[in-house]
Amino acid sequence: MSIRIRAAERDGIVTVRALMTHPMETGTAKDSAGNLIPPHHIQTVLAESEGNTVMTAYWNVTISRNPFFQFQFEGSSGDNLKLSWTDNKGESDSAETTVG
Repeated sequence: MSIRIRAAERDGIVTVRALMTHPMETGTAKDSAGNLIPPHHIQTVLAESEGNTVMTAYWNVTISRNPFFQFQFEGSSGDNLKLSWTDNKGESDSAETTVG
Protein backbone atom coordinates (compact mmCIF):
# COMPACT_ATOMS: atom_id res chain seq x y z
CA MET A 1 0.00 0.00 0.00
CA SER A 2 1.36 3.41 -0.94
CA ILE A 3 -0.67 5.53 1.53
CA ARG A 4 -0.36 5.73 5.31
CA ILE A 5 -3.02 7.81 7.09
CA ARG A 6 -3.59 9.05 10.61
CA ALA A 7 -6.76 10.96 11.45
CA ALA A 8 -7.67 12.35 14.86
CA GLU A 9 -10.65 14.47 15.96
CA ARG A 10 -10.53 17.25 18.52
CA ASP A 11 -13.40 19.67 19.19
CA GLY A 12 -15.15 18.71 15.96
CA ILE A 13 -12.08 19.21 13.76
CA VAL A 14 -10.36 16.21 12.19
CA THR A 15 -6.65 16.55 11.49
CA VAL A 16 -5.39 14.19 8.80
CA ARG A 17 -1.73 13.36 8.26
CA ALA A 18 -0.83 11.28 5.25
CA LEU A 19 2.35 9.88 3.74
CA MET A 20 2.31 8.58 0.18
CA THR A 21 4.99 6.47 -1.45
CA HIS A 22 5.43 7.66 -5.05
CA PRO A 23 8.48 8.53 -7.20
CA MET A 24 7.09 11.92 -8.29
CA GLU A 25 9.44 12.13 -11.31
CA THR A 26 9.50 15.55 -13.01
CA GLY A 27 10.66 14.41 -16.43
CA THR A 28 13.87 16.47 -16.18
CA ALA A 29 16.07 13.99 -14.27
CA LYS A 30 18.38 11.57 -16.06
CA ASP A 31 19.15 7.93 -15.35
CA SER A 32 22.68 6.48 -15.08
CA ALA A 33 22.88 6.18 -18.89
CA GLY A 34 22.03 9.87 -19.36
CA ASN A 35 18.49 9.27 -20.63
CA LEU A 36 15.62 11.41 -19.36
CA ILE A 37 13.37 9.67 -16.85
CA PRO A 38 9.75 10.16 -18.04
CA PRO A 39 7.39 12.22 -15.87
CA HIS A 40 5.52 10.16 -13.27
CA HIS A 41 3.67 12.17 -10.64
CA ILE A 42 0.44 12.29 -8.66
CA GLN A 43 -2.11 14.61 -10.23
CA THR A 44 -5.17 14.33 -7.99
CA VAL A 45 -5.59 13.54 -4.30
CA LEU A 46 -9.15 13.04 -3.01
CA ALA A 47 -10.35 12.68 0.58
CA GLU A 48 -13.85 11.45 1.36
CA SER A 49 -15.56 11.06 4.72
CA GLU A 50 -18.96 9.50 5.26
CA GLY A 51 -19.68 9.75 1.51
CA ASN A 52 -18.75 13.44 1.22
CA THR A 53 -15.70 14.93 -0.48
CA VAL A 54 -13.82 16.86 2.20
CA MET A 55 -10.65 17.73 0.24
CA THR A 56 -9.41 17.66 -3.34
CA ALA A 57 -5.83 18.58 -4.25
CA TYR A 58 -4.47 19.02 -7.76
CA TRP A 59 -0.73 18.36 -7.85
CA ASN A 60 1.99 18.57 -10.48
CA VAL A 61 5.73 17.93 -10.76
CA THR A 62 6.57 20.47 -8.05
CA ILE A 63 5.61 18.04 -5.25
CA SER A 64 8.51 16.07 -3.74
CA ARG A 65 9.05 12.31 -3.82
CA ASN A 66 7.06 10.38 -1.18
CA PRO A 67 4.93 13.40 -0.23
CA PHE A 68 3.67 14.05 3.29
CA PHE A 69 0.73 16.38 3.75
CA GLN A 70 -1.75 17.44 6.37
CA PHE A 71 -5.22 18.95 6.21
CA GLN A 72 -8.26 19.47 8.43
CA PHE A 73 -12.02 19.20 8.06
CA GLU A 74 -15.11 19.15 10.27
CA GLY A 75 -15.90 15.63 11.43
CA SER A 76 -16.33 13.21 14.31
CA SER A 77 -14.51 10.33 15.93
CA GLY A 78 -15.62 7.07 14.38
CA ASP A 79 -16.14 8.57 10.91
CA ASN A 80 -14.70 6.67 7.97
CA LEU A 81 -12.02 8.45 5.92
CA LYS A 82 -10.89 7.36 2.45
CA LEU A 83 -7.86 8.94 0.78
CA SER A 84 -7.01 8.21 -2.85
CA TRP A 85 -4.66 9.44 -5.56
CA THR A 86 -4.40 9.18 -9.35
CA ASP A 87 -1.21 9.88 -11.29
CA ASN A 88 -0.35 11.00 -14.82
CA LYS A 89 0.10 7.37 -15.96
CA GLY A 90 -3.42 6.42 -14.87
CA GLU A 91 -2.20 4.50 -11.83
CA SER A 92 -4.08 4.98 -8.57
CA ASP A 93 -4.25 3.82 -4.98
CA SER A 94 -6.46 4.38 -1.97
CA ALA A 95 -6.54 3.68 1.73
CA GLU A 96 -9.18 3.94 4.44
CA THR A 97 -9.08 4.58 8.16
CA THR A 98 -11.42 5.40 11.02
CA VAL A 99 -11.10 8.81 12.65
CA GLY A 100 -9.81 8.42 16.20
